Amino acid sequence: MREGWHEHKGHHAYKERMEGRGRQHEDHGKKHFQSAQTFRRGRAIAFLERLNIKRTTLLAQLNQPEYEAIKPVISGELKATDAIIREFIHVFELHEVLPENDSKPGGDDSDHDNN
Repeated sequence: MREGWHEHKGHHAYKERMEGRGRQHEDHGKKHFQSAQTFRRGRAIAFLERLNIKRTTLLAQLNQPEYEAIKPVISGELKATDAIIREFIHVFELHEVLPENDSKPGGDDSDHDNN
């Protein structure tokens, strides 16, 4: 036997090392999945916030006199944005992340129904 080499420990030592690696890899996989899922959820929430900003902008434009000529177009865009927000919340299960003033997008702002 050469200097520096350890005595052969047999198949069991190898198996124990590999089992330990498997558990470490499994734990890392769970953490990676959770962090990836959290990352995607964060991106979905950020996109929902952008949709809510667009909704707020459309609602403000709807009430401004300089946009009177295109009020039906703005109203249609507002309705479409509300539908997208509702569907996005449902599909991505973001029920706890709702617009600040509303429990439901388009819920109390019924004054934009004048096409």
